[in-house]
Amino acid sequence: MYTREPKEKPRRKSVIKMDPNCAICNAPATLACDCEAKGLEMAVRQAEDRMMRSIYSDIRSWVRAHAQDYVLEYFRLLAERRKNAHTAHLDQISAHAFYHYNAPPHPNQIADAQAMLKRGIDEDWQASVQRYPEVLEYYFGLVELTLPADDEPAVKDPPLSALNGGSRKAIRRAGTEDESSSSSRAGGSGPFPATEYGSEGQEANASQDVAPSRAILRSIPLNIHDAVYRPYELHESMNPRERIMNSVALLFLNQDQVRVIWKLA
Repeated sequence: MYTREPKEKPRRKSVIKMDPNCAICNAPATLACDCEAKGLEMAVRQAEDRMMRSIYSDIRSWVRAHAQDYVLEYFRLLAERRKNAHTAHLDQISAHAFYHYNAPPHPNQIADAQAMLKRGIDEDWQASVQRYPEVLEYYFGLVELTLPADDEPAVKDPPLSALNGGSRKAIRRAGTEDESSSSSRAGGSGPFPATEYGSEGQEANASQDVAPSRAILRSIPLNIHDAVYRPYELHESMNPRERIMNSVALLFLNQDQVRVIWKLA
């Protein structure tokens, strides 16, 4: 008779959930502060102002020019119709005067006809100008806005830092002069550091990494900065030259692990 060995229950994988602190005020995630939401809204407004201002201006100028042309042409047609009716009315007055009195029409009749024409012209112009809202909406509706599909390469794999494993680089502005100029163009300083991406970042080698600037270190929450960067920034066994040559290149934060890739300058 054989004894049955007890089956070992499969161990459940431990899942570590760690919500990061607020990237702006460093408050715990349990407080659910709105600093990041406000910062994102400000960044969206600044990016929209930088990228869309010229487009909005071009669209507005195009719509305004075509709306003015339409309203002026509409008024010209109404005024021409009004003048033709005025000419026919004067011919009728003259024919009636010569038929009954064998004389030209009385000056008061001519003055009344001219005053009626002036009132008609004013009414036509007022009616034309009052059509501006309708005409503007029509021409604004002709503007086509095309958004790229979600599966296009430019959307799925944008040239923005290491979204695809570090194959592309993000070139940051260096120096306080460039940072101040970029913040002034954005309409004020925001909670996020300004970045600039160029063609060099797209053609960079995938095996090379970019050392983060001080702006990146300041944007990382303090607890992550203390836990990750501080132990690797200062090594008692290194001389000053080795400390300078070694720098942190990329920091990947996943749910249950922290990986630090080092770059030897």
